[in-house]
Amino acid sequence: MDPAHLRALLEQLKTGAVTVDAAMETLAELPFRDLGFAQVDHHRHLRTGFPEVVLGLGKTAEQIAAILVELERGGANVLATRVTAEQAEHVLARVPKARYEAQARAIVVEQQPIAETGRGTVLVVSAGTSDVPIAEEAALTARLGGSRVDRLFDVGVAGIHRVINRRALLEAAEVIIVVAGMEGALPSVVKGLVSRPVIAVPTSIGYGASFGGIAALLGMLNSCASGVTVVNIDNGFGAGYAAALMNRRRDGEK
Repeated sequence: MDPAHLRALLEQLKTGAVTVDAAMETLAELPFRDLGFAQVDHHRHLRTGFPEVVLGLGKTAEQIAAILVELERGGANVLATRVTAEQAEHVLARVPKARYEAQARAIVVEQQPIAETGRGTVLVVSAGTSDVPIAEEAALTARLGGSRVDRLFDVGVAGIHRVINRRALLEAAEVIIVVAGMEGALPSVVKGLVSRPVIAVPTSIGYGASFGGIAALLGMLNSCASGVTVVNIDNGFGAGYAAALMNRRRDGEK
């Protein structure tokens, strides 16, 4: 249950539009519901400001669908990451309101308008086109988290003039997510150009000595540019979530 639905329920209870028993029935499954194979957390939005997110990796299509059906009942927007096209076909048949974001490899159930809670824009930058799926996962997550999102793709250090030429766009962002594989140099370059926080996402893209993203991860962790924060390999979701929190307006802030 998201805060808006809970507030509406309490207002209805206050005015007598619903009975105490009806309200108790609605709240009976808070904070979670046991599906046998999953404990679905309906309370997460109230605690963290972001609904539970389903990791599709390692789950069957039927399990993903069952969790989304349960989360959908709470009325909040829902996100499932790392979902294959084959899994999505089954899930969308069970959840008519859902849509599949193929580039981000994610399913979204958007049941209400996304409240814009960000102070500014989250800019998602990718070093190469091969990094775009992770970049899109980050962008989608940040958007669902209430941030405006811009994209700047394929501006890696192999042609460094491409990113330097877009410095105005970099400086206009409130938070920048930089997604890169290979040696992972781009976040250091970007952070050397701007005063904004940079979240670096190493990807598993690269040849043998990249070790599935470990080379990029270590390069980013050892960045000489101050202010670079690093998430795990291929963790676009974690970067998008963190960026949305960094960008979020505080209570009373305009």
